[in-house]
Amino acid sequence: MRIEVLTIFPDLVRAPLSEGIVARALEKGVASLRVHDLRAWSDDKHRTVDDAPFGGGPGMVMKAEPFYRAVEELLPGGTGPRDAVVLLSPRGRRFDQASAERYAGLDRLVLLCGRYEGVDERVREGLATEELSLGDFVLTGGEIAAVAVVEASVRLLPGALGDAESAVYDSFADGLLDWPHYTRPALHRGRAVPEALLSGDHEKIKQFRRREALRATRERRPDLLAKARLSAKDQALLRELEDGSHHEENEPVLSKR
Repeated sequence: MRIEVLTIFPDLVRAPLSEGIVARALEKGVASLRVHDLRAWSDDKHRTVDDAPFGGGPGMVMKAEPFYRAVEELLPGGTGPRDAVVLLSPRGRRFDQASAERYAGLDRLVLLCGRYEGVDERVREGLATEELSLGDFVLTGGEIAAVAVVEASVRLLPGALGDAESAVYDSFADGLLDWPHYTRPALHRGRAVPEALLSGDHEKIKQFRRREALRATRERRPDLLAKARLSAKDQALLRELEDGSHHEENEPVLSKR
């Protein structure tokens, strides 16, 4: 997977991706990442990439031509079926785990980072294959969004994670939130690890984790349940949650000492 990022602040993208899972994946050749200064494709000595908006108003708008020149150089043959040119913008479709999975299956991913009041609309109309947003809020620029997209996508590539199963059990991987996790000690400040996780019974542990994933999703993101593919056993666990069954295993209990 080849990733290209176009921005006027390259270090805002490079720095957070220089450590951790993405950095190790790049070192192993799982993916390649190049972060480009968009000003390299400007056409004046001041390296200008923005101008005043037509119609007036505050702020500046990023010009279309530097983006076009950059993408045409990076993808000289144009975009193919396994390529995406993504404009990062508050007006875009919301990024989710399904998007990350789709990007992880591409050959080339080009991320366009906007700034100021926005990007000339002709970039979206004639250059970008899609427009993407992190959520219903506004960032100063697209760099943080680009970092999020790169990390979420690269970690899904074969060989990126130390344990390939880690991604399988992530939140959203199967449409639900993840179950709660615990580690040593078994008792911390009066709160004990749920008995099911200490039982050594693999089936009991599996059922506990599934029930708690369903519980977390039901309480925090009920909208996800409407879209998730639930088995008959999942439906039975949800009914237990609704009538209060197994409540004693919901949270770690306080020690009686």
